[in-house]
Amino acid sequence: MIRTLLLTLIFISSLFANKVIYLSYDEIPQRVIKGEIFPVTYKTLSTVKKFDDVLYEFSNQKGLKILDEAPQRVQKGKYYYDTFHMQATQNRARLPDVEAFLMAPHDYESTILKGSKLNVITLNPSKNFSNIIANNFSIKEYKTTVYDNIHNIVIFVASTQNCDIEKMHFNDVYKQGIESESGTYSDAKITYFLVIDKTIENFSFSYFNLLKNDYTQVTIPIIVNDDSVTTQSDLRPRDQSHDTIKMYIAAAFAFIGFILILIRRRYLYLVLIIIPLIYIIYLAIPQEKICIKEGAQIYLLPVENSTIFETTQTQYHLTKEGQVQNFIKVKLTNNKIGWVKHEDTCSY
Repeated sequence: MIRTLLLTLIFISSLFANKVIYLSYDEIPQRVIKGEIFPVTYKTLSTVKKFDDVLYEFSNQKGLKILDEAPQRVQKGKYYYDTFHMQATQNRARLPDVEAFLMAPHDYESTILKGSKLNVITLNPSKNFSNIIANNFSIKEYKTTVYDNIHNIVIFVASTQNCDIEKMHFNDVYKQGIESESGTYSDAKITYFLVIDKTIENFSFSYFNLLKNDYTQVTIPIIVNDDSVTTQSDLRPRDQSHDTIKMYIAAAFAFIGFILILIRRRYLYLVLIIIPLIYIIYLAIPQEKICIKEGAQIYLLPVENSTIFETTQTQYHLTKEGQVQNFIKVKLTNNKIGWVKHEDTCSY
């Protein structure tokens, strides 16, 4: 009996003698929301002084996605506090088993920490929920223009913190989609478009604010701009619908200047002739036409991976409204504004 006890003690002591890395949870959430991005912090201690790094491998996780390849590390004395961010994707979730091992000149035994079950809750939001769960969501800028006879198109730029921005989705809209996206889950920026009914005066939606633990309402006033859809404020298309009236007015000023010169014999009034004449010449210059190839794709915005809302069925000669890098802004035969790539143009 005594011999058996001694052998057991020797075996246990040998296990601890060979253990060079201690791993435990420092912080795990008590409950998470399905779709939420949350942190898990591991506390690590190495009994080896000479090592380069502590590395981790994850396995056997369920109902969640690990978002970080490397941890956010804080060192306090001999302890490493390594934080990984994860996202709950299912109604039931389990933290991964974690194997920690040292990157060192010599090989050492790794340590495994078994994962635990997570308490996942599912939201029951209202119909105007945007599917956004975040620490913060804010609208930076927005613009509304006419899309067709019964719809307007709203384009807005938003920033988020601690959010899976790609999950954004709205109910009861005609069309929607992501135009561009940058950043990471911790701090992201997105350009999004919505095609909505013309009768809507304010577009309101909600998102779940993790810091407030409640829904937050966001409202975008629908103020329709007369100029065509664009994300570039300095590329307003030239409106030629009233050019004839403008030319008549300019000609009238030039005529008044001519009469004043005849009556008063002061050549200072030449200004009243020269400036209107220059303006008339400018208005008389026709806008540039470009040739669009058959099968060319017409984009909603001048960005890569933008929404394609039309493909040309034949070759078109269209009015050029502007240009941004590799995109040319054109007015289509149905008076919609779109963007076409340079390589989809032809010479004629």
